Amino acid sequence: MRTVRALWGATHPGPSLVVTVLSLALGVAAGLEPWRIVVLVVAVFAGQVSVGLSNDAIDLFRDATVGRDDKPLVRGDTRVRTAWIAAFVALGVAVILSAVLGWGMLIAHVIALAFAWSYNAGLKATPVSIVPFLVSFGIFPSLATLSGPSPQPAVLWAAFAGAMLGAAVHLTNVLPDLDDDRRTGVRGLPHRIGPAASVLLAVAGIVVAAVAVLVGSLIEGAAPVLMILFAVAVTAIDVAVLVRMRRRGADRTGFRLVMAAALVLALQLVVASGAA
Repeated sequence: MRTVRALWGATHPGPSLVVTVLSLALGVAAGLEPWRIVVLVVAVFAGQVSVGLSNDAIDLFRDATVGRDDKPLVRGDTRVRTAWIAAFVALGVAVILSAVLGWGMLIAHVIALAFAWSYNAGLKATPVSIVPFLVSFGIFPSLATLSGPSPQPAVLWAAFAGAMLGAAVHLTNVLPDLDDDRRTGVRGLPHRIGPAASVLLAVAGIVVAAVAVLVGSLIEGAAPVLMILFAVAVTAIDVAVLVRMRRRGADRTGFRLVMAAALVLALQLVVASGAA
C-alpha cells in the first residue's frame, strides 16, 4: 500500500483528476453512450497518470536538489524504476483504450500525450515550453467528439478555448517554483518573460477564449443568457487579477484567481459543447 500511495502522490493527483473530470463532462456534453464515456474517462485518466509519473521520474534529481520533500520519489517512498514501469503501463492502457474508441481518438490522444511527455522530457526548459500545452489542450475537446460513433474533431472555437486554457495553466502553474527551477537550469517561457507578463498573457488568453466560446456557442444555438453570464464571470475574475497585480504584484492569490478564471472557462466550454 505504501508503494501505491507513493505512486499516486507522484501522478500530480489534483491536475490529473481535474482533467479526468473535464473529459467526463465533455463526454456527457457530446452525448456519448455510457460505455464510451467510461472508456474515454479511463483512457484520459491513464494518460494523465503516465504524464504525472514520468514528470516526477524525470525531475527526480532536480526535485532532490531543491529539497522537494513533498515528492514521494524524493522521500524514497518508492523506487524510480517502479515509477517508470507504472508510467509505461498507464501509457499502454491509455493507448489501448483510445484504440477501442476509434482511429481518430487514438491518433488525437497519442499526439496529445506525446506533446505532454515531450514537455517533461525537456521542452519545459526552452522558450517553446508553452507549445505542448497549446497542442495537448487544444486537442483535448476533440477527444470526446472523436469518441462517438460518428467521430469528428471539435469545432474550432472549442479547440481554441482549450489551447488558451492550456496556456493559462502553464503560464501560472510554474510561477510559484520559478526560483527552484532557475537553480536547476529550467528556463521555460514563464521564466524568461517573468511573473507579471506571464499572468497578463494568461489573463488575455482566457478573456479572448471566453469571447470565442460565447460567439461560437451563440451561433450553435446555446442559451444566450447563460453564455453571457459565463463570459462576464471570466472577465470579472480577470479584472480582479489585474487590480490585485497593480496593488500587490504577481502574488500567489493572483495566481489562484487566474486558475479560478480558467476553471470557469472550462465550465463554459463544457456547457457550450453541449450545444455544438
